[in-house]
Amino acid sequence: MFRLLLAFVLTLGFAQIGVAQTAETETPAAESDRTATGGASTLEDILARQRGEAVDNNFRSENTGQGNVEGLLGQFGPSGVASDSDVYRALRFGSADVSVSSRGPADGVLIQDGGMWWLNFRTGPLREYGTYILGGMLAILVLFFLIRGRIKIDGTKTGRTVTRFSSFERFGHWMFAGSFVILAITGLITLYGRDFLIPLFGKEGFAVIAQGCKWLHNNLAWAFMLGLLIITVNWIVHNIPNRTDLKWLAAGGGLFTKGSHPPARKFNAGQKIIFWLCVLLGISISLSGLSLLFPFEMPMFAKTFSVANSTGIPQMLGLSLPEQMSPHEEMQYAQVWHVMVAYVFIAIILAHIYLGSVGMEGAFDAMGSGEVEEQWAREHHSLWLEEVQDKEAGKQAASPAE
Repeated sequence: MFRLLLAFVLTLGFAQIGVAQTAETETPAAESDRTATGGASTLEDILARQRGEAVDNNFRSENTGQGNVEGLLGQFGPSGVASDSDVYRALRFGSADVSVSSRGPADGVLIQDGGMWWLNFRTGPLREYGTYILGGMLAILVLFFLIRGRIKIDGTKTGRTVTRFSSFERFGHWMFAGSFVILAITGLITLYGRDFLIPLFGKEGFAVIAQGCKWLHNNLAWAFMLGLLIITVNWIVHNIPNRTDLKWLAAGGGLFTKGSHPPARKFNAGQKIIFWLCVLLGISISLSGLSLLFPFEMPMFAKTFSVANSTGIPQMLGLSLPEQMSPHEEMQYAQVWHVMVAYVFIAIILAHIYLGSVGMEGAFDAMGSGEVEEQWAREHHSLWLEEVQDKEAGKQAASPAE
């Protein structure tokens, strides 16, 4: 199910890429006459490429000078068995007999011909739309604060506190949250740093910063994954949806109306949505991150695209996702997916940070000290407070009288 969800989102996310690749790989209806050029590119080929039209590359990929002496002879053929252009062509299309000392997954690939789409997408639409996502979320939060203001405790404070989270629960939360914040900052510096930091610190200064960000990003990933595991084990039982969540959602969680406090258990519907998004996005970004940490060892996308193609969704969008990839292409897709998930993840966590700090009075105490004001608990998690008080009353009743 997770692989199918990943495949569906990738299908939508790579629509622009697929269109560009389709234009490059489609075979024209009629082959060009290249007899006058000895099988080489014609002026029509060059003009067609400039217009963005599909050009048949078989005259190159199938005539690389490897064991085809007869095909090399002609008016413009090379003098020997293979010319430099033939060697380059064989390397480009993966038909060259490359001898390497080691036999890793990518050792025999000297030229990776499909990397330009990745570079153009990473520096173009990926950054552009990612910036819109983050900027849009910040604008929404500012607007919400200006209209709604800080959500305060409506009733009279009792001066009594209730234990909301244990020390171990808070440890897992802060490990997950703290590592995520640093990963987000270092990742954004990697994406945008050249534009903003080189003018400030110069290329050498930026190189030092970038290297430090790379080290932090790679090593704090383990803390992030451990924190994700801890919060999942701690809270998955409390985040199973129930009918109370429907009432909470119907009332908008009381976020938009003063004095409205729909009942909720330990976690309300909004918190449950955040939890499950953190789990799903956390697993996804961890898998792509592991693929990047261990290059060429964890290929995932060719199989994922095969699942996507079997659903028929890409074909409905006019796409044909590749089911066979070179090791380098697998890494390129892993990097793009990693960044796409990161943008969405950061936007969600920005909203969570806002509500857990300046957006709601008393909310930070839950993860700060672990103790919350009783009136805050009554207004935001009334059903959970009743459960806690019933347990306390039961313990007192069971304890022997002094």
